[in-house]
Amino acid sequence: MATTLRNLLSKFSSVLLIILLVSNCCFHVEKSFAVAAELESQHFHTLEISSLLPASDCTTFTTNTKGSSKKQSTLHVFHKHGPCSQLDQDKSGSTTTIPSLKEVLSYDQSRVNSIQTRLSPNTNTNKINDKKANLPAQSGRSLGSGNYLVKVGLGTPPKYVSLIFDTGSDLTWTQCQPCARSCYQQQDPIFNPSTSTSYSNISCSSNLCSQLTSATGNTPGCSTSTCVYGIQYGDQSFSVGYFSRDKLTISATDVIPNFLFGCGQNNQGLFGNTAGLIGLGRDTLSIVSQTAQKYGKYFSYCLPSTSSSTGFLALGQNGGSRNVKFTPFASSQGTSFYFIDILTISIGGRQLSISQSVFKTAGTIIDSGTVITRLPPAAYSTLSSAFKQLMTKYTSAPAYSILDTCYDLSNYTSVTIPTISVTFGGNAKVDLDPAGILVLVDSSTACLAFAGNSDASDVGIFGNTQQKTLQVVYDVAGGKLGFGAGGCK
Repeated sequence: MATTLRNLLSKFSSVLLIILLVSNCCFHVEKSFAVAAELESQHFHTLEISSLLPASDCTTFTTNTKGSSKKQSTLHVFHKHGPCSQLDQDKSGSTTTIPSLKEVLSYDQSRVNSIQTRLSPNTNTNKINDKKANLPAQSGRSLGSGNYLVKVGLGTPPKYVSLIFDTGSDLTWTQCQPCARSCYQQQDPIFNPSTSTSYSNISCSSNLCSQLTSATGNTPGCSTSTCVYGIQYGDQSFSVGYFSRDKLTISATDVIPNFLFGCGQNNQGLFGNTAGLIGLGRDTLSIVSQTAQKYGKYFSYCLPSTSSSTGFLALGQNGGSRNVKFTPFASSQGTSFYFIDILTISIGGRQLSISQSVFKTAGTIIDSGTVITRLPPAAYSTLSSAFKQLMTKYTSAPAYSILDTCYDLSNYTSVTIPTISVTFGGNAKVDLDPAGILVLVDSSTACLAFAGNSDASDVGIFGNTQQKTLQVVYDVAGGKLGFGAGGCK
């Protein structure tokens, strides 16, 4: 009897041990799966599709001024076609025609073609010859369509105008009365130099007049001893007028005297209802160079995730930038553009197999006016293929303009997309916001927000869609570019 009891207890202990071992094993397996799932979720974004659409009302972003230096001046940045700009309303308050996404992408390609022609002057392209502008036939400067604006004051007393801000341009200009030849329709009152007590023209004999050649790509003209500038863009838009100086007001306490700009008397093209353009390039006539003594050739901006929100443009350094990763500027071509080096691209947490030589062949610039990032053909095809592999859950949709990796989301209210990050020179790894990965064509169709160049010799462009919500820092004097996450929403 005792022997039988011992045998039963022994068998019970063995069974209990097996149960414990199995339970412990299952616990660890479940824990491993949970950890794996958590790690996997870190490499994907799940978002409401509606979050990629702009709201009907404007949400104003408030910059954090805590610890800010007096050397910094900050302006609100707003999208040209969003509710924050009100530029799509006529004098009666009625909404004017807003360009479709297809039109925006078409204009964007014109800008890209213009940039690539400027950087590769031997490219065989059709030159632009607009007799109305009285300018020589050239490839033209670049003008984008997905532009962001700031509002500044000109003259004494200051008159406020909404200007496109553009890191790919140098000369700042605005339309001016009396519009001797032609002025397009703009929302703000056209600047009238005769009402400003601080306005003056630059003479043809001034050394400043000769600086227009590098800033505009055209030799300046002369009209009754006044220096005349002329600038034209890749889409045949142009501005011609007097080279002038006046007071530039950024805020009530930040005023730039004797600011050099173009006072446009003959202006035509795709400028929307804006009053002109403010140039943030590296040329001596850009606002960056003209304000170097005050702001130290240092500026930053943040572009909001949708056109219904505002971001900021800050001139000068406030010392409050957090978690900014810097990459050195690469060797540049010309005096305007900001070149950077792309080392790698990762998607879904995995680095793509792209040789660095692919990115180095033509180089890459960062540009505030180009909407969609352009990659070398080999880099784009690799990124597109990897994106498709991670998006098999969704039905493919036909290509839309320059966007060819598209999906039908009509049966979904949310979408899960892989993370994308870009590593620049100096190992500065930058994670893109979801708004920089996916662009909505309409409420039920979305596309990967990248495009490929047609040739490996075409310069790559890191566009403004991929820059959304990042604080982008230009330390021009220090020779480096920075990216900080969560600069605005």
